[in-house]
Amino acid sequence: MKRTYLYIAAVALIGATGCKKYLEQAPDQRATLNTPEKVSELLVTAYPGGNYFLLAESMSDNFMDVSTTGVQDPKNADAYFWRDVTSTSQDGPSYYWNACYSAIASANQALNICNKAANPQLYAGQRGEALVARAYAHFMLVCLYAKAYDPATASQDMGIPYVSEPEKVVLKQYDRKTVAYVYEMIEKDLNEGIPLLNDKYAIPAYHFTRKAAHAFAARFYLWKRNYDKVIEEANLAFPTNDFATNVRPWLNYQAASVTTNDLQTFYTNANNPGNLLLAETVSSFGRYYYANQYAMSQDRVNLIRSPMGSRWDALKVYSTSSTFYFVMKYLAYFKRSSINANTGVYYTMVPLLTTEETLLNRAEAYLSKEMYDQALVDMNTLVKTRIVNYNATHVISDARIMSYYGNRVTDKKEAYRLALLDIKRAEFVSEGMRWLDILRLKMPVTHTTSKGEVFDLAADDKRKLLQLPEEVSLSGVPLNPR
Repeated sequence: MKRTYLYIAAVALIGATGCKKYLEQAPDQRATLNTPEKVSELLVTAYPGGNYFLLAESMSDNFMDVSTTGVQDPKNADAYFWRDVTSTSQDGPSYYWNACYSAIASANQALNICNKAANPQLYAGQRGEALVARAYAHFMLVCLYAKAYDPATASQDMGIPYVSEPEKVVLKQYDRKTVAYVYEMIEKDLNEGIPLLNDKYAIPAYHFTRKAAHAFAARFYLWKRNYDKVIEEANLAFPTNDFATNVRPWLNYQAASVTTNDLQTFYTNANNPGNLLLAETVSSFGRYYYANQYAMSQDRVNLIRSPMGSRWDALKVYSTSSTFYFVMKYLAYFKRSSINANTGVYYTMVPLLTTEETLLNRAEAYLSKEMYDQALVDMNTLVKTRIVNYNATHVISDARIMSYYGNRVTDKKEAYRLALLDIKRAEFVSEGMRWLDILRLKMPVTHTTSKGEVFDLAADDKRKLLQLPEEVSLSGVPLNPR
């Protein structure tokens, strides 16, 4: 009898031990983020997978009412008339908002792992990338959903929630705080993150390298109106001042044998020196940006690509049905939900940071400091790479700027700014950059319809701020006033 009890006890002990070991195992094959390499894989998702280009182009003065035969997209129409976009699908404000915070969540999770690692020095590069990526996503949110930074009002203007730790509860309460606070946090992350970047990437254009991070910092300080820092960061991005050899080589693609597919592939190619940071976005912008009702006519696109009357022939113009005109920049990729399905999701690869923007940001910083000669050098550095058969008549000079804009403004600094803005408008057509300048510089916009109706957006119009998703109010976050 005693031996029987011992056998039962032994079996029970073995069973209990086996059960304990079983319960200690992960319930599935999920990855354990316990190496720097695995954290790097997580950081691939720390970049916004949404796209704001359709909204930005539609709201700006680039797009116009082209034809009712165009693609009817409510997001395109609502943005053109500066109405709150109600659609929650891709290319809308709710989708982009959520994509940015999803990227921030990945960055925060990566930072949490880096901070808790037994040997945190091995994770320095991953920590740096996470900090800069977190700063970038917050920066784009505060630019698009809050008022542009103004030193006089930033401490009162409502910002966006700056999330700096992984979310562990349902419906956590957040505070929008102020634009000034958000900028302070962005700057803190940049200052801490950039020195840690190690640039050890197989394909650098898909990550925040030091060059891309300094380019982002130059944009950030331009919005903050710290022009000395803009110049400093641009110089750090290109310490040998080799901008001319690192812009997109449009002049190399002028041969008759160059196809539209060549141009689409070239523009967002990771080996294109102008692309400092690329992102894969869930977006149909690459499929429809030239075919929506509110897009560009031949006259509009030719006006845009002719700053100060000099046509940028290197930016080839294409048309659809002789109605919709555009510069070929994007290649849309349609991923089917299954092999034989007709449904799926569009993806568009887009440039987030470029050599050209960094150069022109430095030019604006120079002219803001009334260093006009240096600003002219930077502007001409780009212009000579954009005009076929470039010659002395195309050179941008003080006399040419004052002559061309003299009938609009008498202030020299403002004339230079108009010249620079026209160059940027040509270079970044269909990239959303024009709208960012309209926000930053508080520029008014006028839209018309094919019926002759006129709609105005004032410099300080509340409709310039994209509306937050309604569901954020559940977390205590107030919507933008209307």
